Amino acid sequence: MKDKFYEYIQILQDRITSKLEAVDGVAQFQEDIWKRPEGGGGRTRVIENGYVFEKGGVNISAVHGQLPKTMQQHFDVADANFFACGLSLVLHPKNPMVPTVHANWRYFEMYDAVGNIVDQWFGGGQDLTPYYLFDEDAKHFHQVCKTACDKHNAEFYPKYKSRCDEYFYNAHRNEARGIGGLFFDYCKANEVIQMQDWYNFVTEIGDSFLDAYVPIVERRKDLDYTEAQRNWQEIRRGRYVEFNLVHDKGTLFGLKTNGRIESILMSLPPHVQWVYDHHPEASSEEEKLIKVLQNPIDWVS
Repeated sequence: MKDKFYEYIQILQDRITSKLEAVDGVAQFQEDIWKRPEGGGGRTRVIENGYVFEKGGVNISAVHGQLPKTMQQHFDVADANFFACGLSLVLHPKNPMVPTVHANWRYFEMYDAVGNIVDQWFGGGQDLTPYYLFDEDAKHFHQVCKTACDKHNAEFYPKYKSRCDEYFYNAHRNEARGIGGLFFDYCKANEVIQMQDWYNFVTEIGDSFLDAYVPIVERRKDLDYTEAQRNWQEIRRGRYVEFNLVHDKGTLFGLKTNGRIESILMSLPPHVQWVYDHHPEASSEEEKLIKVLQNPIDWVS
């Protein structure tokens, strides 16, 4: 399963980066292949200063070795070895009318002292972080997510949409990071669903990403915007940074397993503002976004 999924994310990385380069039309991804001293490595691809994408990355990694003590305590195991692979992407567009997007699809195995698999699971999801809210974009993104989920289980979309709303939440701000999407973790085999079934589901979601995001980018990338709207985008990016550094489990896992710091912090936007006690004007488009972030919406009835 680990070889099969790693092969899949390599192909998916190629497909996503090729499409995004075509959408941008100017910038291309720069590739950085790296090795992890404890075992494994990855292929980082970063795009910067493009026509559409100010900064973004589409990264894959496959790492293995002894589970660090902090993670042994987290999983309540002793002297365990692990394997983890996944694709993680974040795209920060230049135009504030185009939303930031994040996605991640991953697979994890844990082994006993003689190398037997004692646990294995899939996880992942994809979510949208707009700066200006267009209802049709939100509905489109969520509809693509729902369609992909429904091919496998009608209960998946409402369950994983709800988990996404709960997970991507800045509790210290009392607001969501964005308008959500899907979030699933610890997807394990049981008496009803096998690991192959989970593989089929996770790859279905991965395959749906471009359909969910690219049409939104195409609709918004050439819209006019003002300096004030750009400032708002950078203020909201600050909330994105706060979530990634304070709450995000993927970031924390990478830091605790001696992950490659450049790849981990690739998700941070290049231009950000923190304005003291900032509040949008009443009845403005900016306030409209804040109200939605404080009260998640069911975008697909």
